[in-house]
Amino acid sequence: MEVLSVVSSVFGARCTVVVADDRSCVVVDPGVGVTAEVVAYVRANGLTPVAVLATHGHVDHTWDAAELCAALDVPLHVHAADEHRLHDPFGTLGPLGSASHAPSGPLGQAIAAAGLDPAAYAMPADVRTFGSTDGTGRDDDVELQLGATRIVARHAPGHTEGSTLYLLEIDGEPVAFTGDVLFAGTIGRTDLPGGDDARMATTLQEVCGALDPATVVVPGHGPTTDIATELARNPYL
Repeated sequence: MEVLSVVSSVFGARCTVVVADDRSCVVVDPGVGVTAEVVAYVRANGLTPVAVLATHGHVDHTWDAAELCAALDVPLHVHAADEHRLHDPFGTLGPLGSASHAPSGPLGQAIAAAGLDPAAYAMPADVRTFGSTDGTGRDDDVELQLGATRIVARHAPGHTEGSTLYLLEIDGEPVAFTGDVLFAGTIGRTDLPGGDDARMATTLQEVCGALDPATVVVPGHGPTTDIATELARNPYL
């Protein structure tokens, strides 16, 4: 497999292209302004895109979903409990976004500083959800067979109700795309709408902490790490 990471200028959100041996590819977290680089990479390498995945519904991870999905002609997959954020990306962020649909908060300002119009956000045309919408408990794993890539979507609420880890093997090594649940040395915030300290604590113990220590962690922001390192050094684990 091949992996390409594209880091957005807005909040340093990481977008990743995972390329399988059959040259199909999956894109994780289409953040702000990543479409051109991702599409150029796909075309230059003769790849066959099969899906775009969102670890959660915050707009710094989904801003380019509509444009990128249209360019690649693939759907966006997201947990059902986070789908509502795609319809109101700024209003569902509380103080980070705005108090209403108007993108007046820090994230809207960061998008504007990147030369984009925050009001130009578009909803992806084809959104496919998995999991429960009721926002309680934790859903069972969902297996996604995307081209030659088998990905396990593991519900990991706490940062948002529908936060998801995407688990797969890359060249025989276990890899977890953790979004804003787990970072190198820290964790995602729980003070935004949908965040929950207790659910995050359970996720960290029963989901993240239970992964194979050899698992490579690819977070939504910041450097990669692994579960063994986080178990040893991350105070939240």
